[in-house]
Amino acid sequence: MPSPTRRPAHKRRVLFVTDLAYPAKGRRYCDEDIFLTSRLRQEFDIALCHPLDATALMDDFDAVVIRNSGPVLHYQAEYDRFRQEAEARGVLVYNELRGKADMIGKQYLLDLTAAGYPVIPTIDRAEDVSRLPEAAEYVVKPKMGADSIGLEFVPGEALPGLAYGNVLVQPRIDFTYEVSFYFVDRDFQYALYAPSPEARWKLEPYEATAEDIAFAQRFVDWNDIAHGISRVDACRAPGGELLLVELEDLNPYLSLELLAPEARESFAVNMAASIHGLLATRRG
Repeated sequence: MPSPTRRPAHKRRVLFVTDLAYPAKGRRYCDEDIFLTSRLRQEFDIALCHPLDATALMDDFDAVVIRNSGPVLHYQAEYDRFRQEAEARGVLVYNELRGKADMIGKQYLLDLTAAGYPVIPTIDRAEDVSRLPEAAEYVVKPKMGADSIGLEFVPGEALPGLAYGNVLVQPRIDFTYEVSFYFVDRDFQYALYAPSPEARWKLEPYEATAEDIAFAQRFVDWNDIAHGISRVDACRAPGGELLLVELEDLNPYLSLELLAPEARESFAVNMAASIHGLLATRRG
């Protein structure tokens, strides 16, 4: 009886963190991660685990890849412990934990507003209400929110009486459509958009112009993640300009099922190369 085929000894061990059962609206997280792990298995020895198991398992691997792990607000204390332990133990994490965007909450929307970036104007104090443009309604969302959890719309007269501190306030933009730009490291990969504002996850391929890509590149460069995947979500404002909605740098859903096979394969190849790049920092 032939002995089982053994994998090459030089393969690096990667712990792939995903919640395959997470019930996302309009998306199937599990399909995306099944594809990615099947492709990455050609390059690495891969093991999948739930986000709640990552801290206990990570020491046995060369790197931890966080993918579709669901909103961390559902397990915030465990996620915070994972970050602390990974940094203390020198564990390589992908995306790198140096991200300044959704990885650590939505403070970045305030920072980017203050710095003059093309972002939907954002405040978190009653005394700053006058800095917001006039709008029929305003969006109130938690600083640590995700997946629209806790989001609500309020009229302008309600703004002075809000319980500020842990929420952000923005004008509700009457945008034409939303568009997402996907990056591996600092390199643009593809773009998708939702033609209907009422159907955020009914996405179609989007032919990004050089100006569009330059817009998204500014935020990826600002975030300064050398190894990881980023999704820049923007809306086309009534004046025709793009405004940042969110900068996803923790576990952005990639909608890979909407790509042509060659584009999907190209993304997987570039992701594998990016993980190799992260692993090379340890050798250095």
